[in-house]
Amino acid sequence: MLKAIINKANAQPVLFAGVAAATILGTAFGFQLAGYHPCEMCWWQRYPYMVIMAIALIHQIAPRIPQKIILLLLAIAFAVDAGIAGFHVGVEQRWWEGLTTCSSFVSVTDDVNAALAAIMDAPLIRCDEIAWSLFGISMAGYNFIAASVMTVFCVKRISGSSK
Repeated sequence: MLKAIINKANAQPVLFAGVAAATILGTAFGFQLAGYHPCEMCWWQRYPYMVIMAIALIHQIAPRIPQKIILLLLAIAFAVDAGIAGFHVGVEQRWWEGLTTCSSFVSVTDDVNAALAAIMDAPLIRCDEIAWSLFGISMAGYNFIAASVMTVFCVKRISGSSK
């Protein structure tokens, strides 16, 4: 099965990158549904994946732009995401100072009193606190690894792409 995935990735690298971005983004939203609300930098890490999915979708619908250019754009977007994630890991590990602002999740309502109560009751999500980790690696750490691997994948496929 792994060989089939590798063959598909090599045959259609743009589609593979789009599916990878959708999977990573879906996982991030899954964590949010499970109660792990994102901090500001977590949100920043999601935006490049949205761009990657849009680029991959546009290329699948209208493949007029040469694949090498698309792969370059994807590599840049994955690299930007890896940079944001790497910065976030550094903030979590206290290697450097992060943002002075924090974020929280508040549901939108038309009732002013309910909105004020929601704001006051919303948990403060700090960028320098690790909400979840596995084997000592935070969500930002795993995102850094995934985005870095995908950056290398796209760059390698640029040199191997004949289109």
